[in-house]
Amino acid sequence: METAAFALPVTPRQIAYAKSLALRNKTLLPWEVQQDRLSLSAWIEAQAKLKPVAGNEPTSKQVAFAERIARVTRRSVPDECFRDRQLLSRWIDSNR
Repeated sequence: METAAFALPVTPRQIAYAKSLALRNKTLLPWEVQQDRLSLSAWIEAQAKLKPVAGNEPTSKQVAFAERIARVTRRSVPDECFRDRQLLSRWIDSNR
């Protein structure tokens, strides 16, 4: 008699958590890993131990401060400033 090794399918919760980790760490979730529960679990453990990658997006405090300045000066903050931390910092410095 032969024993066949059957891979358990991944759960929707595992996939959701793995996708959030991939987004947080700015990495790809490999297709091969998504095929069985054990390999996805190992990938999740490895990704959960990593520190999140610091993005270039402005912080929420920085955005709130810029919006407060914009209200006081009756100006609008350019959209591209909300996508780049340094651009928003320069906008704040020039509009204080």
